[in-house]
Amino acid sequence: MIHGLKVKIDVFIKYRNLLENLVSRDIKVRYRRSVLGMLWTVLNPLLMMVVITIVFSTLFKQNIEHFPIYYLSGSLIFSFSSETTSNALYSIIGNASLMKKVYIPKYLFPVSKVVSGLVNLGFSLIAMFVVMLAMGVECRITLLLLPIPIFYTFLFATGLGLLLSAATVFFRDISHFYGVFVMAWTYFTPIFYPVDILPETARKVMDFNPMYHYVQYMRELILYGNFPSMRENLICFLFGAGMLLIGTWVFYRKQDKFVLYV
Repeated sequence: MIHGLKVKIDVFIKYRNLLENLVSRDIKVRYRRSVLGMLWTVLNPLLMMVVITIVFSTLFKQNIEHFPIYYLSGSLIFSFSSETTSNALYSIIGNASLMKKVYIPKYLFPVSKVVSGLVNLGFSLIAMFVVMLAMGVECRITLLLLPIPIFYTFLFATGLGLLLSAATVFFRDISHFYGVFVMAWTYFTPIFYPVDILPETARKVMDFNPMYHYVQYMRELILYGNFPSMRENLICFLFGAGMLLIGTWVFYRKQDKFVLYV
């Protein structure tokens, strides 16, 4: 087992440059022929924040302190997970011709989608920090701990991306179902509303939503200056590591059959 793990690590190191090239390609393709280019990674969350703030602050009278930051701290981490996993769906199918020509570790394709999303998240966080400074929100020392919830979410998104990319090879309809699922998932995660408006039963169910925990973790660090309990850290890690194990297991079991279906 240890030898097998060492072999996989050696392979990853060997193809590390390829992963970097795939990530670079994803970013370039995303902003190709765009006048503003990667500036959209900063502008997009800002524009969405303006719309959501107007709707929920004016129409629904939501009384949440520092609502723009409340929204951004949740939407950025949720969008990172949902967008990267959605992009990973067709990562194997979209690179079928390349896989048939040369040997490439197949997991690099969905993983590259998550890594490129991580790069975009880094730029998007700049937008949040700009808004914090503009609103006079205190920049707490706990901001230095933001890599922790981002790491947990990265584990979760990577595992889910591997699972979805493998499943989509055999069942193409998954992409349509997943789009609907993400929409429902968005509303079931307290991104633009406070969780305490939900009935007690819904709040209990919310505990089984991984993104709820990651969103709340971000807000504890950014808005309230608190470090979540060890129990909460364990829950977040188990969700991430558990999904990574499941996704990796399914992917490695099915990857040899990919070439027959793409």
